[in-house]
Amino acid sequence: MAVTRLKRKDRRNKTTSRLEVKFLKNATNVENGSRSKEPKNSQVVKNEAVLASLSK
Repeated sequence: MAVTRLKRKDRRNKTTSRLEVKFLKNATNVENGSRSKEPKNSQVVKNEAVLASLSK
Protein backbone atom coordinates (compact mmCIF):
# COMPACT_ATOMS: atom_id res chain seq x y z
CA MET A 1 0.00 0.00 0.00
CA ALA A 2 1.34 3.42 -0.92
CA VAL A 3 2.09 6.06 1.69
CA THR A 4 -0.01 9.15 1.07
CA ARG A 5 1.60 12.53 1.53
CA LEU A 6 -0.30 15.39 3.03
CA LYS A 7 -0.88 18.36 0.81
CA ARG A 8 0.89 21.53 1.86
CA LYS A 9 -2.28 23.07 3.30
CA ASP A 10 -2.95 19.98 5.44
CA ARG A 11 0.66 19.85 6.67
CA ARG A 12 0.39 23.50 7.68
CA ASN A 13 -2.90 22.89 9.49
CA LYS A 14 -1.40 19.93 11.33
CA THR A 15 1.58 21.97 12.48
CA THR A 16 -0.55 24.96 13.41
CA SER A 17 -2.98 22.92 15.47
CA ARG A 18 -0.10 21.16 17.24
CA LEU A 19 1.47 24.51 18.14
CA GLU A 20 -1.88 25.89 19.31
CA VAL A 21 -2.35 22.95 21.67
CA LYS A 22 1.17 23.45 22.98
CA PHE A 23 0.53 27.16 23.54
CA LEU A 24 -2.76 26.50 25.33
CA LYS A 25 -1.12 23.94 27.62
CA ASN A 26 1.59 26.46 28.49
CA ALA A 27 -0.91 29.27 29.01
CA THR A 28 -2.93 27.48 31.70
CA ASN A 29 -0.53 28.49 34.49
CA VAL A 30 -0.13 32.07 33.24
CA GLU A 31 -3.66 33.22 33.98
CA ASN A 32 -4.37 34.80 37.35
CA GLY A 33 -6.63 32.70 39.52
CA SER A 34 -6.20 29.58 37.45
CA ARG A 35 -7.11 26.29 39.07
CA SER A 36 -3.56 24.97 38.95
CA LYS A 37 -1.44 27.10 41.26
CA GLU A 38 2.31 27.33 40.83
CA PRO A 39 4.33 25.62 43.56
CA LYS A 40 5.73 28.15 46.01
CA ASN A 41 9.37 27.30 45.18
CA SER A 42 8.99 27.50 41.39
CA GLN A 43 11.03 29.95 39.36
CA VAL A 44 7.90 31.75 38.13
CA VAL A 45 6.85 32.62 41.68
CA LYS A 46 10.38 33.81 42.50
CA ASN A 47 10.45 36.00 39.38
CA GLU A 48 7.08 37.54 40.23
CA ALA A 49 8.27 38.32 43.76
CA VAL A 50 11.36 40.10 42.41
CA LEU A 51 9.25 42.06 39.92
CA ALA A 52 6.80 43.04 42.65
CA SER A 53 9.63 44.29 44.86
CA LEU A 54 11.09 46.33 41.99
CA SER A 55 7.80 47.96 41.10
CA LYS A 56 7.23 49.37 44.61
